[in-house]
Amino acid sequence: MKLLNTYDDRDDAEEAAEKLTGNKRLASERDATVVIYNLFGIPSWGNLHRLGMHNLSELKSLLDRRSTWQPADMVRHEEILTALERVAKNYALELPSHWL
Repeated sequence: MKLLNTYDDRDDAEEAAEKLTGNKRLASERDATVVIYNLFGIPSWGNLHRLGMHNLSELKSLLDRRSTWQPADMVRHEEILTALERVAKNYALELPSHWL
């Protein structure tokens, strides 16, 4: 398990934890008067998509209409993939070939 996200609100953190598949753990941490909630889970593209992270929903939307892309869509696709390459490296994931 790895740290997937951090939340300021307990309800938001618990709601996010419910979306994950596989092993997961929610841990709170206090710094002075501030409490943060760390969500640990299995790093997978599915879990990151369920959490609404890394523009995966936007990527899905782009790929669904790939045949009608405009130049701006191509640029945005490249921007998202560049960011996802860093995410993939951090979590030891591979980018699916159909995203490329």
